[in-house]
Amino acid sequence: MKLGIVGLPNVGKSTLFNAITKAGAESANYPFCTIEPNVGVVSVPDERLDKLAEMYNPEKYTPAVIEFVDIAGLVKGASKGEGLGNKFLSNIREVDAICHVVRCFDDPDVVHVDGSADPERDIGVIDLELILSDMEIMEKRIDRTKKMMKGGDKSYAAELAVYEKIYDCLAAEKPARLLEFDDEELAFTKDLQLISLKPVLFCANIAEDDIKNPDIPYVETVRKIAAESSSEVVVISAKIEEELGQLEPEDRQMFLDDLGIDSAGLDKMIKASYKLLGLISFLTAGPQEVRAWTIKNGTKAPQAAGKIHSDFERGFIRAEVVAYDDLVNCGSMAAAKEKGLVRSEGKEYVMKDGDVVLFRFNV
Repeated sequence: MKLGIVGLPNVGKSTLFNAITKAGAESANYPFCTIEPNVGVVSVPDERLDKLAEMYNPEKYTPAVIEFVDIAGLVKGASKGEGLGNKFLSNIREVDAICHVVRCFDDPDVVHVDGSADPERDIGVIDLELILSDMEIMEKRIDRTKKMMKGGDKSYAAELAVYEKIYDCLAAEKPARLLEFDDEELAFTKDLQLISLKPVLFCANIAEDDIKNPDIPYVETVRKIAAESSSEVVVISAKIEEELGQLEPEDRQMFLDDLGIDSAGLDKMIKASYKLLGLISFLTAGPQEVRAWTIKNGTKAPQAAGKIHSDFERGFIRAEVVAYDDLVNCGSMAAAKEKGLVRSEGKEYVMKDGDVVLFRFNV
């Protein structure tokens, strides 16, 4: 999974990126200090995997990972090349989802590109630039499809109808993700790489002093905007995340307890990202390795097996499955089998989050 971190300059993107990846991306109090996108790979925290590691004491421990891409601050006019905008927009097209950092704090010492924090205006600036960039792509696609139809080939009519539906939405200054598509229409959108079609996770970046009472008017504005497009919202303080990133694991929980919060912003971002993209994890466990595998919710057993190796999918026989809670409560796979909690599932089995699986295959 690849998440692109976007937002106006000086909203806390690079500070957040530093905190969650410990990659040391430059963070400064002026626009465009990020020129090339910084990329960091983050392990997905999973207490289930930790517990399985205690049970099996494996040679290898492999969590799922998320790739974060810190994309330079977009500004008004980015779709026309302002602030090196075109280059940055092309970087966003390659991600699975957008993490839009919104400044929800006032600080005279941190310059805002438009003079003051205003979440509604700031979100609008970014959305409009993404929409304008997508409109340019759709204009070219519509022109090309119309030319193909001039030869008398009517098979392009359905395709053109979808493209015009998208263009009309964009022309009304609304992101394409607000549209609904049936399966046939959806097929025509697959290769478009439209930015405004990507799911969005809004990160409301609040001041450290607001962390105990985060329901401030700025955050409520972000939540209202997110609800209009069924987007997810997490409330974080990039400065606190930065401090957490510098602590040892045992000190982090103590720091969180002192602040009176139950989990770090990174954990909240990852959970929200999984929900946004419809992802779940299944687990494999043994003395060689315990590992988490990320799949789409609704994936059937053979396709899940294919995540491990294509041979597993090609020669799939069955999946031996036990729910994580059942395995932990029993203490071992042998004990779970004795209690009849290990099931033999076939090709139509739909994987569930937390399934601990052994795939049987033959090629």
